[in-house]
Amino acid sequence: MDINQQKEQFSSTFVRVVTAVAGYTLYKPEVDEDSVDWGIAAKGGAGSLYSPRLELQLKSTSRKVINDAYLRYPLNLKNYNELRINTHVPRILVLVLIPENLSDWVVQSEAEISMRYCAYWISLRGKTKTKNLTSVTIEIPRSNQFTVEVLQSMIQRIGNGGSP
Repeated sequence: MDINQQKEQFSSTFVRVVTAVAGYTLYKPEVDEDSVDWGIAAKGGAGSLYSPRLELQLKSTSRKVINDAYLRYPLNLKNYNELRINTHVPRILVLVLIPENLSDWVVQSEAEISMRYCAYWISLRGKTKTKNLTSVTIEIPRSNQFTVEVLQSMIQRIGNGGSP
């Protein structure tokens, strides 16, 4: 497996862990032709929408994209356009930051296994068209960490008819 395939597998595992602990089901479209790598589904719910769903475009990077306030990531124009449109099932971009050195990705002992570093999310729904031809550099606030609690809050908002 090459390093990009390893990053993809690591990022998918990160999403699997967060989703499992949050108590939701993860599904994968057979073909990623609509900028959807993963879908998350809740069973039931107490809101106005039964069994709310959220779809993800998953990216990962080892590059230095982070500063004090946000992450700057060059997103493919195709993905940008497909994430900014209004869809029935809300979509977000999840960006997983991974250490540059493969041996630093996981720290493991008898007491714990720790995946490094962190994932961040952003909704691009409603963003304006761009004149760019290949990519759009997006800014993700550092406060937008993709955690169990954040995912549960997103699903609850979606279940109540809101957005992530």
